[in-house]
Amino acid sequence: MKVISHGGAGRKVIEAHMNIAICDDESRIREGIRQLLKETFPEAEVREFSTGGELLLAAGGSYAPDIVLLDIAMEGMNGMETARKLRDLSDTLLIFVTGVKEQVFQAFDVGAFHYLLKPVEKEKLISVMTRAIAEVEKAKARPKIMLVKVQDGYRRLNVVDILYAESDGRKVILHMRNEKLEFYEKMDELEKRLGEDFYRCHRSYLVSLAEIRGYDSTSISISNGEKIYLAKRKYGEFVQIYCRFLQE
Repeated sequence: MKVISHGGAGRKVIEAHMNIAICDDESRIREGIRQLLKETFPEAEVREFSTGGELLLAAGGSYAPDIVLLDIAMEGMNGMETARKLRDLSDTLLIFVTGVKEQVFQAFDVGAFHYLLKPVEKEKLISVMTRAIAEVEKAKARPKIMLVKVQDGYRRLNVVDILYAESDGRKVILHMRNEKLEFYEKMDELEKRLGEDFYRCHRSYLVSLAEIRGYDSTSISISNGEKIYLAKRKYGEFVQIYCRFLQE
């Protein structure tokens, strides 16, 4: 996606694929923001949520928003409570949307990137979103590091070195470029930590999309020559996700 910053004399083109979530209990506000986003960032995937609970349910599953535009004063679970719970699930970039300027000071307690005042002005939205997208791009460009607890302490790993993960009872085996590493962790938790660049192709396997070299209806070939199981019921979903990954 090409994003053009309209501020200043020079125009900066930013290329990115972005998942953007709008969470607001007013349908008119959601639709207005969505329309502004689609006009300026037409290739962005924009999803709407009317409650914090809906957003958290999606984020706790397979949905991974890069940026969330979150209303503070929602009925039921408000934006601040939603943001705190969202922080336990992901490090998504948060932009608060509010009609009361005094509320914005709360936003920075949960590490919000910025805020927008209602009614949302198009130029302000474009300015904030362009900077937010640049920030997401910068974060994605950094090598991703994770810590795992092993028998003699903790190991710091570069995620790009992981080919695939295998479940073995209560343990996980990480198959890496130059070694295998075993440690205690639930596969579901590891899947959340590794994020959207990995795919759960079978209940016992989690594969790096970047390391796939081929596949058929029952297996996936990895860059090191190994093959791992692909569950038949996941074949259609896998093909869609892998093709989208290659296009990006």
